[in-house]
Amino acid sequence: MANLKEVRLRIASVNSTQQITKAMKMVSAAKLRRAQDAIMQMRPYAAKLREILENLSQSLSSDGSPFTKVRAANNILIVSISSNRGLAGAFNSSVIKATSRLINETYQKQTKEGKVKVLAIGRKSGDFFAKNQNVYAGNENSLYNALNFTNTAVIAERIMDEFAKEKWDRVILVYNQFKNAAVQILQTEQLLPIIPPATQEKSKTVSDYIFEPNKESIVSDLLPTAVKTQLFKAVLDSHASEHGARMTAMNKATDNAGELIKDLRLQYNKARQAAITNEILEIVAGAEALNG
Repeated sequence: MANLKEVRLRIASVNSTQQITKAMKMVSAAKLRRAQDAIMQMRPYAAKLREILENLSQSLSSDGSPFTKVRAANNILIVSISSNRGLAGAFNSSVIKATSRLINETYQKQTKEGKVKVLAIGRKSGDFFAKNQNVYAGNENSLYNALNFTNTAVIAERIMDEFAKEKWDRVILVYNQFKNAAVQILQTEQLLPIIPPATQEKSKTVSDYIFEPNKESIVSDLLPTAVKTQLFKAVLDSHASEHGARMTAMNKATDNAGELIKDLRLQYNKARQAAITNEILEIVAGAEALNG
């Protein structure tokens, strides 16, 4: 009977866990819809901005902007974008692993010289790299408390100011790009310096813009906006990916709990049947003893 009690407790525990994972899945689904709407609204703007940069690629290479100057990659800043919470499958670990590869492999020489730093956006990435003060440059975990363009622009402006002062020679973003609820694509892309996109096709039509007041002032305003937009888009992508990954993880956890409950109920029924059989055997044996 002790075995039956143990199995009953396990069934109750797993059932409770299943209810929790179902609730978390529903919450993540609701948050995913809002986050997905945000990134889908942002992408057309980012795409149009990229198109303009493509058409101004010649100007970008000759306007003398500090954000387009390519220097030797000595001092590296890696912006590692994760989440503040876990229970999202491999969402956070994939970003941490990709960031670690940049530190230990791609920029191994600079790391040994203490010239590689990690700025974390998201507590999971921040907690991991805070253990290594040689590379940790702080965190911006509070951004998720009020995720909007204004707050993200403040972070981008600080990074741009440090890049212009040559504190960093290269700034790299590591984040998960949102594709759908079940698929997140790990991205490693350069934020600074801005490199004009290469022309994809020679036959591609180049738009003819009329510049007011002039091309130089527009380009000087456009470049900082492009950096802020790229960072904001990366954070929005990561935010939507987080909720998609958590919803998927909770869905799998719910299904696994259901399968476990089935196995435990089968185990419980077998144990109960065995206990009833033993009781019957004891009664029969007692009756036989009395008859004897």
